[in-house]
Amino acid sequence: MSFGQNVAATKIELFKYKKSTQIAVMVQQILDDKRKVLLKNIEEMIQEASKARGGIWEPLQDIYTSVNEAYLALGTNTVDSVAESTPPVMEVEVHVRRVVDVKIPALTVTEKDTKSMPYGFADTNSSIDRAAKQIKELMPKICKAAEYENSIFSLAKALEKTQKLLNALENVIIPQYKDNIRFILSTLEEREREEFAKLKKVKAKMESR
Repeated sequence: MSFGQNVAATKIELFKYKKSTQIAVMVQQILDDKRKVLLKNIEEMIQEASKARGGIWEPLQDIYTSVNEAYLALGTNTVDSVAESTPPVMEVEVHVRRVVDVKIPALTVTEKDTKSMPYGFADTNSSIDRAAKQIKELMPKICKAAEYENSIFSLAKALEKTQKLLNALENVIIPQYKDNIRFILSTLEEREREEFAKLKKVKAKMESR
């Protein structure tokens, strides 16, 4: 229904605007409930993301130290060659779950081989072993932190869209409907008064005759 145009002051239009107002109020309530659920989930995920990030930085520093030691001891070419020739031992599966109607990813990390390092020991040292072990242990935590970060971003976008729709309903659509209803009611009442006045004049003339 277009706004800013002339409103036909008829009972049919009055019924339409009243019905539209009822529907708009129902949608407003649904969106408000959705907004509250999104806010609650975002707050919970922010807390979880903070915990997940807190357990990452210190181990990452240890990994960087181990890798740096490997580079210094073995040289860039050797470390890069080991990295390129080493097959992946970690696998990340992505599943999708829903919060309200928002799709967010859920990551699952699995190890293909946890018994031995998938490279030879002749040209490596303990720094590479230590870094590889630390990365394997830290990867699930990194993926979990990434999952929370991505989920927060997706939920925040949905919250922004929901809030815009709520603002439009509360500040534009519903007030416009109500203004149109008031205009139609006042116009119909004015017409009734005019008709009543005309009838009184007609009746008075008939009685005078």
